[in-house]
Amino acid sequence: MSYRWETPASVWLEDEKSARFELASSEGLGQVDWQAHARGRVPDCAELLGASLPLTCDCSPIFPEGFAFCPNCGRALKKPAADASQRPDWWGPSGDQFLPRHVPHGLPVTMLPLGASLEQRLAAPAVGRYDLTMPVPPNAHCVFAAATYGFPVQRLLALATTRSVLQYWDPAAQLWHVMVAEEGAAPLAFTASEHAWLPALNPLRGEVALVPTASGLHRLWINPVSETYRTEAVFEAPLASSPGAIRRHISCLFEVDGETRLWSALADGADVDVMHCPGAPGAGWSRPIAYDDRLTWLHEHGQLSWRPGAQPQWLAWPQGWTPRLEFGGPTQSRDGRLWLIGHGVDGYSFLELGTPAPQAEPISGARLGFASLLFRRGHAVVGEPWGPEHVEDPHDDDTLVLPLLRSFNNNRSQPSGLVLRFHKYTGRAEDALSSRTIARTTVEWIGRRNVILDDIARLARPLECVPFVYDACLWLHHPDWNQIRGWRLEALS
Repeated sequence: MSYRWETPASVWLEDEKSARFELASSEGLGQVDWQAHARGRVPDCAELLGASLPLTCDCSPIFPEGFAFCPNCGRALKKPAADASQRPDWWGPSGDQFLPRHVPHGLPVTMLPLGASLEQRLAAPAVGRYDLTMPVPPNAHCVFAAATYGFPVQRLLALATTRSVLQYWDPAAQLWHVMVAEEGAAPLAFTASEHAWLPALNPLRGEVALVPTASGLHRLWINPVSETYRTEAVFEAPLASSPGAIRRHISCLFEVDGETRLWSALADGADVDVMHCPGAPGAGWSRPIAYDDRLTWLHEHGQLSWRPGAQPQWLAWPQGWTPRLEFGGPTQSRDGRLWLIGHGVDGYSFLELGTPAPQAEPISGARLGFASLLFRRGHAVVGEPWGPEHVEDPHDDDTLVLPLLRSFNNNRSQPSGLVLRFHKYTGRAEDALSSRTIARTTVEWIGRRNVILDDIARLARPLECVPFVYDACLWLHHPDWNQIRGWRLEALS
């Protein structure tokens, strides 16, 4: 026989003979398999549920939420910390939903004050080291999200988008767990275009985000106690792109009968509309960029723009001009227009986005970056994207800088962010980003003080480096590494 205890969010059962508690059900978690999954993860589950843990009591390894004393022996219990964690959410380098409207959403730009802590470290030329490490997920090619998902504490997820594998980081056990799909859950693989998800801003318990899949747009829910996930269909069709959000609207591209179309709806699912996009490709799109009251998807063959209430517009690139999407993405000019770098018959140039008759600005060489964080070779470009670079040290002519993440701060006249610097490299930028193995690379923070965070030997495929913020630390992941490197951000804690 078991005694039944009910808390505001959960139902617990206390065994009459052993006096041990086990979770029967909890709000938003669905079926709970406590015996099979959670008993080996008691510290993690206690934080997720807000449950109490024993201090000196041996009656049970866990107690229901709100218990201050063991009902069997009367000894005091350890209740969860009041803060459990007021950590900022992270939805990928391109997923900051709180940027001001004059900054393009969808590029690797974040509002988190990363420089406040990183710039307190020893400045260059001193070479730093990472503060801590984390094991690489079993499926290393993945995207990361760190949020509470409606629970009292923040947790880290890693989604392998090519293999439909959702992985959960257990901070107490320092282990990755592979979450199992519940019956009827849609596969989470999405390979048609770049992956991007739309987070739930006020999530219910277990609610993660809207995720693109091969079969449509789904709402993802997790049960970290039972290590399972489920999905709810929002829009079922073969998706051609990741979803984007502008004002109160969400939208994505899909393909039907060999034709690309645009689906849109309000954030609550109302006012669904489907529009034709003649000429637009059915795959290979970038993450959508929200700027100037419209969504824009970029492709090797052109761009597609959409404003709520209007028809989508497909614009092919000018004849003979090829974009260099791998260089970073659109950047802004002083008057607020967006520009994309590419290569034509006369060399490199910047092309204006969002207009059928774009202006072009020729430049003398490749420039890497996005959203005003732009570099030519090892020198920052601080004026117009096509303007001359700012040369502080002529020795940087032998380096190549690849921006990874810009930190937006209204109080700074020049952009700051996380970059990779390739040393003693004089070849083409395209080769460094694809086929070359770089002998020496430094991870640097560029800001009011330039700080060298780490030194990396023999780096290949640098575009696969993924920065993310979790548990008041800045992390850098590459699928070839055995460990994820982290730097503490005390200013965020």
